[in-house]
Amino acid sequence: MKLGSEAHKELFCRSFMDSHVKFEPEQLPWPTLDSIGLERLRGIPFWFEALRTELNAGAMVNTFAATIDDPLLQDAIALQGFEESRHGKLIEFLVNHYDIQISRPPEPVLPSDIKTAFLDFGFGECLDSFLAFGLFEIARQANYFPQGLFDIFNHILDEEARHIMFFVNWVTYQQINQGGNPTWLRGVYALWHYGRAFQDKIQAFSGSIEDQNEGFTATGASNFTDDLTPELFLSSCLQENTRRMSAFDKQLLQPRLIPRLAAIALRLVRIVPGRQSNPTTQFSKP
Repeated sequence: MKLGSEAHKELFCRSFMDSHVKFEPEQLPWPTLDSIGLERLRGIPFWFEALRTELNAGAMVNTFAATIDDPLLQDAIALQGFEESRHGKLIEFLVNHYDIQISRPPEPVLPSDIKTAFLDFGFGECLDSFLAFGLFEIARQANYFPQGLFDIFNHILDEEARHIMFFVNWVTYQQINQGGNPTWLRGVYALWHYGRAFQDKIQAFSGSIEDQNEGFTATGASNFTDDLTPELFLSSCLQENTRRMSAFDKQLLQPRLIPRLAAIALRLVRIVPGRQSNPTTQFSKP
C-alpha cells in the first residue's frame, strides 16, 4: 500500500471508524471505592487539567471537522470529536460521582487557526498517550485502584491509541498530497510539533494552583510503586506502547519518534553509574 494513496486514506479512516465502541459514561459499571481508594483518586492532581483539555479538544476537533471537504476524512474526524467530547463527559461524571473537588473549567475558546490547533493537539496527544500507557500499567500492577476502575480507564486509553494512529496517518496523508515532503522533512516537522507540545505541557502545569496542590506530593505518581525509577517508567511506557500499537493493521503508520527517544533515554539510564542491579521493581500494594 502506498502512503498518501486513496487506499491508504480508506484504510486509516475505515479502521478508525469501524473500531468505535458505543457507550455512555454514566452507564459504565463504576465501582464503589473505600476510603483509601477515594483518597487516592482525589489525590491525583490533574483532574482539572484533564477535564479542561478534553472539553477544549471536543469543541476544537468538531469545529475542525466541519472545515474538511473530503467526506470520508470529515466523518472520521467528526467521530474523533465525538469521542473527545465523550472523554470530557466521562471525566466530568467521574469527578461528580466520586466527589473530587475541582473548579469548573472555563468554557472552551476556539483558536483562530483551527488547523494548527488540530495539529498541535494531535502531536500532544501522541506524547500524552505514550506516557499514560506506562503510568496506567504501573498503577494497575500496583493494584492502586479496584480493577473495575482500571477497566473504565482502559476504554479511554484504547480510544487514545486509536486517535494517535489515525492522526499520524492523516498528517502523513496530508503532507504527501499537499507537497510530497520527503520522509526526513516530515520527521523534522514532527519534532518541531512535539517540541511545542512539550512546552504546552510545562505551561499547563506551571502556573495553576489546581495542578500544584499538595496532593501531587503526597499521593502522586511516585506512590504507585515503592520505587518509581526512570528505568521502570520508561520501560513500562515502551512495553505498553508496543502492546497497544500491535492491535492495529501493520500497513498503517505508528507514532515512532517519542518511542525512539524513550528507548534512547532508557539505554542511557541503564548505563549510568548507580542504577539498580535488579531490573524488577517491587510494586506496592494498597
